[in-house]
Amino acid sequence: MYRAPVEEIAFALKHVAGLKAALDAGTFGDLGEDLVDAILGEAGRFASEEVAPLYEIGDKVGAKLKDAAVTTPPGWKAVYKHWAEGGWNSLNGPEAFGGQGLPTMIGVAALEMWNSASMAFGIGPTLSMGAVEALEKHASEELQAAYLAKLVSGEWMGTMNLTEPQAGSDLAALRTRAERAGDGTYRIFGQKIFITYGEHDLTDNIVHLVLARLPDAPAGTRGISLFLVPKFLLNDDGTPGARNDVFCSGLEEKLGIHASPTCTMIYGDGFAKDREPGAVGWLIGEENRGLACMFTMMNNARLAVGMQGVAVAETAFQKALAYANDRQQGKASGYTGEGMAPIVHHPDVQRNLLTMKALTQSARAIAYSCAYAIDMARVSEGSAKAHWQDRANLLTPVAKAFPTDVGVDVASLGVQVHGGMGFIEETGAARLLRDARIAPIYEGTNGIQAIDLVTRKLPLGNGDHVFDYIGELDAVANAVAALNNEDYGRSAICLEQSLDDLQQTTRFLQKLLEDGRTDDALAGATPYLRLFALAAGGAYLARAALADGNAGRVALCRFFAENLLGETAALKDRVTGGAASLREAAKALLSA
Repeated sequence: MYRAPVEEIAFALKHVAGLKAALDAGTFGDLGEDLVDAILGEAGRFASEEVAPLYEIGDKVGAKLKDAAVTTPPGWKAVYKHWAEGGWNSLNGPEAFGGQGLPTMIGVAALEMWNSASMAFGIGPTLSMGAVEALEKHASEELQAAYLAKLVSGEWMGTMNLTEPQAGSDLAALRTRAERAGDGTYRIFGQKIFITYGEHDLTDNIVHLVLARLPDAPAGTRGISLFLVPKFLLNDDGTPGARNDVFCSGLEEKLGIHASPTCTMIYGDGFAKDREPGAVGWLIGEENRGLACMFTMMNNARLAVGMQGVAVAETAFQKALAYANDRQQGKASGYTGEGMAPIVHHPDVQRNLLTMKALTQSARAIAYSCAYAIDMARVSEGSAKAHWQDRANLLTPVAKAFPTDVGVDVASLGVQVHGGMGFIEETGAARLLRDARIAPIYEGTNGIQAIDLVTRKLPLGNGDHVFDYIGELDAVANAVAALNNEDYGRSAICLEQSLDDLQQTTRFLQKLLEDGRTDDALAGATPYLRLFALAAGGAYLARAALADGNAGRVALCRFFAENLLGETAALKDRVTGGAASLREAAKALLSA
């Protein structure tokens, strides 16, 4: 059973990502460590004691569709109600609409715990939180007054409707259409697929944010608008009234996250029988400017999905460690007990477990550091605000892609540690791997995150911001070297080499883009993102070790540096020398 690592989460927030220094400086008003600790402690208790017991039944029973209505597994509705009443949905919500206005860092730490307890549970509220941000920044005062308080409280849930059968990552191919009704509303017609929590029984209304195209809209992404389309239209008193012309026509049968309903949604097909077809919607922002509004929601969701990767990795590590301490097989030189040794005493199992732990903690540090940058951009002004916004933009694709890759890698290692029993559903190790596999795909595939990093984020600050960041990481490596402490082994050398690899590949890619060789740059984008993350993750583990000198943290820093950072040299070769061979080999694919 998952137990929230509250102390480790708090340490990473405060001493690695930077929360303690911000609290000490009064950056977040009167928020102090005592309150942060209390919030994290109660979130951990709720996740461990109330959400985690739902995981198995959620996976086995899943969400069910009958007569256009979705039923969640037994116990889910009650726990969601208790969760919302506890104020957990409102942690980061705007205070003007009943939110607590806490830093993003606190919210993502809580998200980690919900998703560790059950990823299928944790993903639903994520979209509501993103909808809140999109409405707060872009919607009219009338829409905000009608919907925000209910979304902030969790009484209603939100969705994000982008994907269509012919339009996945390429939103320019969207066909869902919107027609002006002449009364300030619009009528929406079309189909959306892969809509997370598009229909369910957890709340009495669902607020869909839908991308659609007006008849006179420009072609491509410049002609997309964003609309709010509720499941139920509102009465004059703000309560749900008549059913809107939107319904769920199907649920996907998925590899994992079975309790999370992944819906096909139909808009304007005559489902509401008492009026003319067409789902009633309200424009968010300006006509033909919907993509900018939706990206507000998507950036929020990308960091949240990154936290899902951290979350699954943490649970997989806990499960594998418990099993390795219990399962006895063979002899081990360091074991002095009777009979066969627990497999945790075998070096290969130790290597797997430490790899799991190191990857999980490095991914957590990257994601929390991204959240810190978001918070600092929110509270800063002038050049400082621009600096932190650039930092948040730089880290967002890394904080989505690397942790979700880590979630899959660590869950797979967890199956390996369990041996044959890992392949059996009874242990739950396989369930984690099944759930983890979606995270590198949705909210922008990790390949798209790599493209975003290389083409949009490396040029930030005239191309200098990324080197400012590398310089900060380099200072950590220098601090380790200055200690001259043998407990760190070769950590400083390995850190410095990985950061040199990062600096060289960054300059290489920037030069390719300057020369117009975009395809060559994109050929190395995915290995570059992993190189970036490994170098940053190694520095963050060193920062953790330096913060308190704890022997366990020092040892983990050294393990990561001496066992995992060597990969950056190979990744550098792939980035700088792999494009030509990729081009030639791809000819066979194109002619097949």
